[in-house]
Amino acid sequence: MLTEEQNKQLTRVGPGTPMGELFRRYWHPVAAVSQMKERNTFQVKILGEDLVLYKDRSGGYGLVEPHCPHRKMSMMYGIPDEDGIRCAYHGWRFDKQGRCTEQPYDDTEDPEGRFKQKVKIRAYPIQELGGLLLAYLGPLPEPLLPRWDLYVMEDVLRDVGYAVVPCNWLQIMENSLDPVHVEWLHQNFYNYVVEQMGTGHLQRSRQKHAKIGFDRFEYGIVKRRIIEGETEEDDDWKVGHPVVFPNMLRQGVVSKKNGAGFQIRVPIDDTHTAHWWYRCYRKVGSERMHQGEEIPFYDVPVPQLADNGQPQWQFLDNNSGQDIAAWMTQGSIADRSTEALGRSDKGIILYRQLLEEQVGMIESGRDPMNVFRDPTKNIYLHLQTEDNFLAGRANSSDRRTGASTKYSPILDSRKAERDR
Repeated sequence: MLTEEQNKQLTRVGPGTPMGELFRRYWHPVAAVSQMKERNTFQVKILGEDLVLYKDRSGGYGLVEPHCPHRKMSMMYGIPDEDGIRCAYHGWRFDKQGRCTEQPYDDTEDPEGRFKQKVKIRAYPIQELGGLLLAYLGPLPEPLLPRWDLYVMEDVLRDVGYAVVPCNWLQIMENSLDPVHVEWLHQNFYNYVVEQMGTGHLQRSRQKHAKIGFDRFEYGIVKRRIIEGETEEDDDWKVGHPVVFPNMLRQGVVSKKNGAGFQIRVPIDDTHTAHWWYRCYRKVGSERMHQGEEIPFYDVPVPQLADNGQPQWQFLDNNSGQDIAAWMTQGSIADRSTEALGRSDKGIILYRQLLEEQVGMIESGRDPMNVFRDPTKNIYLHLQTEDNFLAGRANSSDRRTGASTKYSPILDSRKAERDR
């Protein structure tokens, strides 16, 4: 249980808040490259800040505050040029660092004037990696963009799923430190869902947890479990899979049919979270590799109640729908001052301790965990995961219920090819 003040410290993400300052030390996805294929500007909100992402005419990207500092016209109407963006109203031009480089009328009247040197638009660094556009909102100089394995892995196909979840980021991340929910939410509740859908023949047995464990490692926390019939020599315990600090879950193996993925949880503001499902699948046969704008992007449904007040069961027969329902129905910000944590919640307690520890790191002027500045340590950041998740069941079924794979364009394409 937390006090109301402790809960506030861990959930608020605006500028100047402990979590807001922690999150600003990291690179976060703000768009998939493919989302920018048919557009030049794109509204973004992250960590409580409204911003405009733009693509210039040379194919580079910039991220600026939403209004021109001159007369406050929206930069959504900005005109990209070769290396920056120009306000539509009076033609003031800004480079990717936010510097004003042209003020056409002022420059005409006073060619030697230096007024533009005093004008800036708030701008943030942005980089492209693995089909994502990632932004850094913290103090300069910015750290290196981490080269996590799935971002840079070769010979894989990728797709990117996305949803805006109407709740605070922390209750989403805490779910990843809770192995026991799998047997109840993703197995027992799943059986209830398919019964309600009239497809009870799809029910499956519940895998009871006998033991759970958590260990800190270089990049975060490793989550382990033993389900009935397993021992400590099985993958679920011996290897497990990692929660990558501060806001990412890593699951799966690319060689398996449902691939490997990141679930990345980026606070939009205190009560909304951008959830990214980033997945890689080993390239098979003559499949063509996708690059940049070709990497498929898809929306993941958020399973709100229907107009009649009942659950929409068709969105709840898969892990993404089940998880979202569990997260958002805790409230926009879960009240942890009234929670009753039990023995299954030891990973959540460890994660909260890690958050507080890393906030202390930045308050003392040091970089927190997973901030990389040495290029030799950022070539390929391998994250080990178990080969046989849930005693192999996760990879033995043809049902696409894990993560957001139900909606995967790559898996849809492969199924269509098989059915031809």
